[in-house]
Amino acid sequence: MTRRIRVGRAQRRGRDVAVLLDDFGHRLPTAPAPPAAERERGPFTHLVPRRGPRGRGRGRAVTPAPLSVWRMTSEQTPVVWPLIATSGLPPTGAQMGLDLLSGGAFYCDPVGWVTDDDIPVTNPNVVVFGKPGRGKSATVKAFALRMLGYGYRILILGDTKDEYEPLCRALGVKPFAIGPGLPARVNPLAFGPLGSGWERLDAAEARRREAIMFARWIVLLRGLVGSQAVPFGPVEETAVSEALRLLTGYARGATRLTEPTIPQLWRTLDEPTAELVASCRYADRRHFLDATRTLRDALGSLVKGSLAGLFDDHTTVAIDWRAPIQSLSLSRLEPLGDQAVGIALTCLNSWGQAMREIADPGDLRIVIRDETWRQMRLGTEAMKSLDANLRLSRRDADVQVLLAHKPSDMLTAGDASSQAVAIARDLLHLCDVKVLHGQDQAVGEELGSLLGLSPIAQRVVTGWAVAGKGRALWLVGDRAFKVQTVLTEPELRLTFTNEALTGRPA
Repeated sequence: MTRRIRVGRAQRRGRDVAVLLDDFGHRLPTAPAPPAAERERGPFTHLVPRRGPRGRGRGRAVTPAPLSVWRMTSEQTPVVWPLIATSGLPPTGAQMGLDLLSGGAFYCDPVGWVTDDDIPVTNPNVVVFGKPGRGKSATVKAFALRMLGYGYRILILGDTKDEYEPLCRALGVKPFAIGPGLPARVNPLAFGPLGSGWERLDAAEARRREAIMFARWIVLLRGLVGSQAVPFGPVEETAVSEALRLLTGYARGATRLTEPTIPQLWRTLDEPTAELVASCRYADRRHFLDATRTLRDALGSLVKGSLAGLFDDHTTVAIDWRAPIQSLSLSRLEPLGDQAVGIALTCLNSWGQAMREIADPGDLRIVIRDETWRQMRLGTEAMKSLDANLRLSRRDADVQVLLAHKPSDMLTAGDASSQAVAIARDLLHLCDVKVLHGQDQAVGEELGSLLGLSPIAQRVVTGWAVAGKGRALWLVGDRAFKVQTVLTEPELRLTFTNEALTGRPA
């Protein structure tokens, strides 16, 4: 009978080395077994019903989590939520390019910003700074061109380098050129629209228009006389005012006024009549001539000096004010020097103001003033004329655009403590919109002291804006935007200004 013997699994595998050595009295050390890890107890040991465990006082009602409400200003918001970008401006006006802070499009609408109470802008004036070649003029041209679609018209009061001629010709308008030997004349003492229909006006309206015209003429003549370093006080103002009233016929109650010119004013003062001497309260003719000698010499130098034949006759250019753009070129005056160009800009400023004194409602215009520092260097009185235009921009519905290389250009009108420099500083505050293109590092501190830029904003202008053409820091009130101007292909051709450097047309 066969017996079955069941062999265990260990016997089938054989004896290991430790067992064999143990038979001969050699014990190998044994490694302690690792302790069994305790099983981590889960956070949820058992399922709980939606309304909580059953029982007296143990249930619950499902309610939303409580939220805390915080109120803060826009300056405090980036501290609590630092990754939220600045809110953009309304999408109205000219689309200029990209706002690199928010990633959206950037629109420029100075008049719309003034009428929007949520935007800290109180006037539509714009000042543009930037070193040459950083896209300063291209940005201004693109803005003006794109605003044509919103009913605006463009007026360039003094194109000193003929930069806007291609833009004019593209819009079907021939720019007017003023210079020695050219037939164009501009009378800075022109009546403008105020002189039309004078014989049909009642007494109250005639006095109102008379006050506006004579005030503008006095501001102009104060600037022209002041440019010759001649004081223009109450004595000079009285003599000029009475002479203008005699020339126009207003002193005699004429129903149709006669438009004066600067040579006529000079001759009237140089050869005074008994009526003029009496109206100015002088003892005799000799007394009048002695008291007004410097005034007459200053006006005489304008009539017989380098600008003779330009602003000493009635206006010969017929301006179509319904055209989309009008430009008056002063490039032919460059050989005469900065003072001659500055005086011409002052005359054009008064003439352009005359054309805008009675504007139709909704007649919006963009007035571009290039090389304004030349007019500022004429002295305090010349700057007062520009200051008056900036202050009246809201009334006239004009967007005044001033261009300069850097802010300190406007402070070259006089000594640091002079009245002219004080007015120049005020001009910067009369422009709530500032466009800062690339500048050198040396201008950084100047931007901080004159415009109140923070160190971060200064580095944007002296670093990021320099690295690319068309980049600028836009200051709209107290808001800052990093904007890259984007030009279309036709605009690139119209804004090309390097013909002299490249030897090829745009």
